[in-house]
Amino acid sequence: MEFVKAFIVGGLICVIGQLLIDLTKLTPARILVFFVVLGVALTAVGLYEPLVDFAGAGATVPLTGFGYALAKGVETAVREHGLLGIITGGLTACAAGVTAVIVLGYFIALVAKPGDKA
Repeated sequence: MEFVKAFIVGGLICVIGQLLIDLTKLTPARILVFFVVLGVALTAVGLYEPLVDFAGAGATVPLTGFGYALAKGVETAVREHGLLGIITGGLTACAAGVTAVIVLGYFIALVAKPGDKA
């Protein structure tokens, strides 16, 4: 049942993103930023944590989950280090994921031929 809940919640987040692409003139970059900020905002008001508890990876893997991770990292760092945690918390919480994306992206670029499609 855990996989079903993750699939449904993650799928609904993706459906919202696809609808934004299809029905608005928003660029993919703006939608990406919207989802990250939405994850931070929903975490700040306490609405995203119950979704994560319910759906697990279905809520933490999409872009809103990145915003959630940033917000939780800042929250933890502020509790431990004071105001300096505002700067360091999000970076510390997401460093492993960002590093993995950069390293794996580099290796994929060596194998594939990246570039714009004409």
